[in-house]
Amino acid sequence: MVKSGVRYLVFSSTAAVYGEPRENPIPEEHPAVPTNPYGATKLALEGAMRWYSEAYDLRYVALRYFNAAGADPAGDIGEDHAPETHLIPLVLQVAMGRLPCLEVFGADYPTPDGTCIRDYIHVDDLADAHVLAMEALASGAPSAVYNLGNGSGYSVLAVIRAAEEETGKRIPVQYGARRPGDPAMLVAGSKKIKAELGWQPRFTDLRAIIETAWRWHRNHPQGFKKKSENISQ
Repeated sequence: MVKSGVRYLVFSSTAAVYGEPRENPIPEEHPAVPTNPYGATKLALEGAMRWYSEAYDLRYVALRYFNAAGADPAGDIGEDHAPETHLIPLVLQVAMGRLPCLEVFGADYPTPDGTCIRDYIHVDDLADAHVLAMEALASGAPSAVYNLGNGSGYSVLAVIRAAEEETGKRIPVQYGARRPGDPAMLVAGSKKIKAELGWQPRFTDLRAIIETAWRWHRNHPQGFKKKSENISQ
């Protein structure tokens, strides 16, 4: 980066750096004690940027995503992973009949319904934050770390209910064991980025987020294949 003249960097980090939080919503000052390899590697990269900044005067923003979700409101761009591991796309695959049921990992968490609680943020709101972060760095702002979330937590079962309401489809559920390293609850405290960069999420309602994802899945039932393949199948 030094040879190429890179002076600013916006990094996609994660709420997983916090591990099992001692408070929710989680502020950026909360101790970072990741409980899974994903969070640990993201935290290591945040540390590398900090050291690189001191050595080479790089300025950076680390954006700690909570649960990215949703799709392009026009229905042209959405989530298509192989294999799929994200909750909302999996729920919608069940709604479309591509999966027989949804496996829920753990029903014995210390939450009101026993399932994990997460904070869902629309991908468009994430994109807005990236633009604001780069503009701030280009204007001389110092390095910073920001949480990105809506500040509202929804359990797995609440997400399923919202998806059933949006799609009009019943989502059968099969319960499995907890996944190692999954915290019971992760909800973002995002006051800092709102105050310092003026960021405001536009998609604050879970069902509105799901609605954009559902539109994309209906338009692309086979994922990112040619449109003719999606239509014919």
